[in-house]
Amino acid sequence: MKKLIGFLLLCFVSLAAYSVEVPPLRVKGTSLVNDLDQPIQLKGMSTMGLQWTQRFIHYQTIEWLKTDWNSNLLRAAMYTKEGGYIDNPSIKDTLKNAVNGAIYAGMYVIVDWHNLSDGNPQTYKRQAKEFFDEISREYGDYPNVIYELCNEPNGNGVDWDNVVKPYNEELIQVIRQNDPDNVIIACTPNWATNISAVARNPIRNQTNLMYNVHFYSGGTDGNWLRGEIDKALNVGIPVFITEWGTSYYTGNDGLYFDSARQWLSFMKERKISWANWSLSDKNETSAALKPGASGTGRWPESELSESGKFIRKYLREGAALN
Repeated sequence: MKKLIGFLLLCFVSLAAYSVEVPPLRVKGTSLVNDLDQPIQLKGMSTMGLQWTQRFIHYQTIEWLKTDWNSNLLRAAMYTKEGGYIDNPSIKDTLKNAVNGAIYAGMYVIVDWHNLSDGNPQTYKRQAKEFFDEISREYGDYPNVIYELCNEPNGNGVDWDNVVKPYNEELIQVIRQNDPDNVIIACTPNWATNISAVARNPIRNQTNLMYNVHFYSGGTDGNWLRGEIDKALNVGIPVFITEWGTSYYTGNDGLYFDSARQWLSFMKERKISWANWSLSDKNETSAALKPGASGTGRWPESELSESGKFIRKYLREGAALN
């Protein structure tokens, strides 16, 4: 046991000593700003469920996303069900590997409590509070870490006022006991699209708080949702697009690059930060990698999907290109 404790202590010291520092972030108005008070846009990839994509949670992969793809953000999607944390709590170790890799590489990282089939976030609220208490205790001193309180509340009766907002408020209290500063992203109802409910009744008396919105280029009414986002921004609601894809919302069908270009221009103009779905080699159109792609980065174009090529080119060149 002493040897194990010594090893873990060495790992912690090494992480602190050799990681690339990033500036702390805060929320000012509706903008995410850096330590110079300048608005900043985070851009990068979301993993698929960590229970399926553990081999991509490798320091070399994360560093490659930073240096070759020009990403400054990784979203670590830790599913609660579908073989995730509730069924297999050891998946938390993979999430911590993702967080450690991002800290070491000098990237920001979203810790995502990824509910899906368990649409009501209250279902596993106790486990969520225990999880975020541990994570905020362990990583609260690292400005890299951003907390996403849940992925996509959904289902009948899972409304903002009575279910989702109270869940967010309880989780915020847990995190703030350990980490008073890092950015928290509250979840929004109806698969993270009902930002209008938040605008009518926002969470009060909190700093460094944003709200998630999700979209897919196909199957999402872009004009409607962009209009709802603008309405929310106009009344002071900060938005973070923690998940979006170039496909239909199922992760398949498409690709819808023209719609994606509209969204990318919209987010760039408003400096809305985003994570693209997904860093995986699943055989579906939203995956950035082709099946069998390397788990340690350095992907040639032949290992990138059409979506992956599109996102990489945008991140590298700063414009949505063909």
